[in-house]
Amino acid sequence: MNETGNNRVIFADDERIVITVVSGGMRLDAFVAENTDYTRSAAQRLIDSGAVLVDGVQKKTKYAVRAGETVTVDPPEPEPVELEEEDIPLDIVYQDADIAVINKPVGMVVHPAAGNPSGTLVNAIMFHIKDLSGIGGEMRPGIVHRIDKNTSGLIVIAKNDEAHNFLSDELKTHSVSRVYCALAEGNFKEDCGTVDAPIARHRTDRKRMAVVMGGRNAITHWRVEERFGTKTLLRVELETGRTHQIRVHLAHIGHPLVGDDVYGGGKNDLGFKGQALHAAELRLTHPRTGEKMTFHAPLPEVFQKALEKLRKRK
Repeated sequence: MNETGNNRVIFADDERIVITVVSGGMRLDAFVAENTDYTRSAAQRLIDSGAVLVDGVQKKTKYAVRAGETVTVDPPEPEPVELEEEDIPLDIVYQDADIAVINKPVGMVVHPAAGNPSGTLVNAIMFHIKDLSGIGGEMRPGIVHRIDKNTSGLIVIAKNDEAHNFLSDELKTHSVSRVYCALAEGNFKEDCGTVDAPIARHRTDRKRMAVVMGGRNAITHWRVEERFGTKTLLRVELETGRTHQIRVHLAHIGHPLVGDDVYGGGKNDLGFKGQALHAAELRLTHPRTGEKMTFHAPLPEVFQKALEKLRKRK
């Protein structure tokens, strides 16, 4: 259990934040604001709406929390956005009646959300691919898994519910293999290794993930492909698929991704606008035929030019 100020966040995910009060006396609205990323006014609105409970009971904003009490915060549902198909160029690596494999470019968000209502992969695939599974919900048709906005590379799309269920099960049992090219800061002492460290929401910054005791099991395998002295090119394979897993794990061992403005320094002279991470290889079993299939996506131009620049510096 890690301490956050004088209090302990004992659980945090997309649906709920649970905080144990260690030092009492603070107003409830101030307590929520201090221990989450909500502002004081936002905390007051949550309390008034009944989204904040103290030992399971709704309290007023001015209620003074007491040591030993448990404060539960249930974040509100995100505001709905209107989903429209858009004629956005799309690199479709493979497509049949059941699945499509897309090479997503850097800078494209996978599905619409508050702040990104359009220009997403979902907007694009709705234009280019008319038959998509509905299991992911109205805002995520066909989406079985995601990669970050500034991560490029391969993502598989389900075109019917049977394929979606099959691929989801394969992901849960780690039967789908995802291999990434990653450019990390620093020079690794070993040639290969594994990071086995649980991941959950950051204790105080809910926009970030972190290695947290009691978090969800997360395992990342890495192997050095090329050394540049101050930076290292890695082949990274996911055994699990947690949010920001590679970025969090590499930062955890002291080698954040080049260009990562959330878990690393962000600044670089190599042209990266975001983390240097590319989903280069995807191996899966076809949901209908049972065929073992492997797909590859070449490094994007910015990544190739960065490696060329580093090789010249050797």
